[in-house]
Amino acid sequence: MTIGSKLAWDDTVLPFQLDHADIRGRVARLDGVLNGVLSQHDYPEPVEALIAEMTLLTALIGQTMKLRWKLSLQVQTRGALRMIATDYFAPTKEGEPARLRAYASFDRDQVTDAPAYDQLEDGYFAVLIDQGKGTTPYQGITPLAGGQLARCAESYFAQSEQIPTRFMLNFGNVPQADGSSHWRAGGVMLQHMPKASPFAKPQVDGEGGTGENGVLRPEDLLGDTDDGENWRRVNFHLDTVDELELIGPDLAPTDLLVRLYHEENPRVFDAQPVRFGCTCSEDRVRQSLSIYSARDIEKMTTEDGKVTADCQFCGAHYELDPETVGFEAKK
Repeated sequence: MTIGSKLAWDDTVLPFQLDHADIRGRVARLDGVLNGVLSQHDYPEPVEALIAEMTLLTALIGQTMKLRWKLSLQVQTRGALRMIATDYFAPTKEGEPARLRAYASFDRDQVTDAPAYDQLEDGYFAVLIDQGKGTTPYQGITPLAGGQLARCAESYFAQSEQIPTRFMLNFGNVPQADGSSHWRAGGVMLQHMPKASPFAKPQVDGEGGTGENGVLRPEDLLGDTDDGENWRRVNFHLDTVDELELIGPDLAPTDLLVRLYHEENPRVFDAQPVRFGCTCSEDRVRQSLSIYSARDIEKMTTEDGKVTADCQFCGAHYELDPETVGFEAKK
């Protein structure tokens, strides 16, 4: 792959479909957008790894949905990493990029040198879909299980939407020729095309699934059927992918699909560019403060006579005149 073609595929999500197997998918490559997310805070490396995985999942899942506004993924735990929050904002116009942002809350004193997933403890993985004004937000939750955030996302789709889903991800802080390093991520998402309403009850034998603590897994939904055979065959080929093939720079996503699935009649669609971006603004800060009285605002006012707010996602800093905020504002 040339430098030009590598740059063309960075920060994109490529939709594809395997017609012979009735399976759809996405291939994602994240570079600048991931570094934009991670550069906002001084995260320990295990926390960076979890944010990278979560951001990659958000890009893949967000592109599969017909969003009018926002998809959010969240992890809440009692471990060293308390929370990860990511947002995918759908393009507002044809040809525009989608926007991604993410941030994590953690206890630095509790972060260890153990594997990244071990920083999580006793928590849940949540998917939130907000289609904007006049709609009711949707939320689905699944317990943390499976040893990876990708396995948690698979369990969410199996339990909440009954859509067999598989993720193959790779991410890391990659050394550069000049001695520096920066984060890159790449992955593949597979989904069996739904045959019925995604909110129908799963048709599985017995109670619960084969996953940890009885959580449903993708294979629980298909069983010993033609669809199940297609699913196992496609995933068998996905298991042959080399981790370096997922993040490049030697193999374009289109070439990766041909290598894996040339017998499945793969079709690709227009790639969706993604960028680091935030929706914070002074107006949104004022709106969030509009529920407070003048006395509350006085308690928030600094010695310099300002009410300040910082966006955890992008680092933006806002300073407001206390007389202009709250429901008792004088100006």
